[in-house]
Amino acid sequence: MIRPGTDPQAIVEAARRIQAGALVGFPTETVYGLGADASSDAAVAGIFKAKGRPADHPLIVHVADASQVSDYASSVPAFAARLMQAFWPGPLTVILPRREGVALAAAGGQESIGLRCPAHPVALAFLKACGTGVAGPSANRFGRVSPTTALHVAQEFGDELLVLDGGPCAVGIESSIVDCTRGRPVLLRPGVLTRAQLEAACGEPVLGKEDAQAAGSAPRASGTLEAHYAPNAKVRLMDAGAMQAALDLLGADAAHIAIYARTLLGIKSTRVLYRRMPDDALATAQQLFAVLRDFDAQGARLIWVETPPVACEWDGVRDRLGRAAAS
Repeated sequence: MIRPGTDPQAIVEAARRIQAGALVGFPTETVYGLGADASSDAAVAGIFKAKGRPADHPLIVHVADASQVSDYASSVPAFAARLMQAFWPGPLTVILPRREGVALAAAGGQESIGLRCPAHPVALAFLKACGTGVAGPSANRFGRVSPTTALHVAQEFGDELLVLDGGPCAVGIESSIVDCTRGRPVLLRPGVLTRAQLEAACGEPVLGKEDAQAAGSAPRASGTLEAHYAPNAKVRLMDAGAMQAALDLLGADAAHIAIYARTLLGIKSTRVLYRRMPDDALATAQQLFAVLRDFDAQGARLIWVETPPVACEWDGVRDRLGRAAAS
């Protein structure tokens, strides 16, 4: 059941369900989440069951403000505090040492915990009404395309789930995840925040996947499996030249193919779907998952995506597309 997030009674009802151990779909600026009381291992188990998600794959706990961090984290390094001050509320998750005896299921059994304060008015009102941190992975079946509208969530889980409608997500891809448990900041999952922005905020170099081993073993983190974010259709990343060559070869016989590209291509078949990818990385991130879902809905079996530019502002989009293509 979809309820308007601007309705105070809907917020109250959603918070009541969380406190009773049930699940709720809720909006954030990144994607919609499937929420449960992070302090209740039994409630969190409902998330894993509903999504079909492995119980050792950790969840992100959403908090109303930084004052709740100490409820879940045993310590906060200075650079992590600077990151939170700069980007909370916003699309940043920090991984911190977990307080003993707290949110074990949400942490996937690890001694660390991922925390985020979302920048969405409905999410913040919901979290404040709950009075507790809300574990909230993306509100979709495990490994599939993340939802960016309330309708996407309802299509995944049906009418029994209460979904707060906060409109289309403004960011469109999941938060950047920075591991702050190893003495140095390590970017485990890129988002719309660039490494340069993160470094400027925390005041020291941010390690990436290619050099993270220097900081020791990484904790498991949400959304970092090699294959993830996949539509039903098979995704293939291609440069524009390869796309055009394939289209020329298939000619008018091309069918069940959807194309998402910045380049204007010559398409001879009326059975090929085409959607232009914006030249701007933020605009592409905002619509990416909705485009993939729409291609699925229109019956595409293959989705050809023009490889994103190498520029750092495209890292989040490139990461999601690479994982989608690996499925």
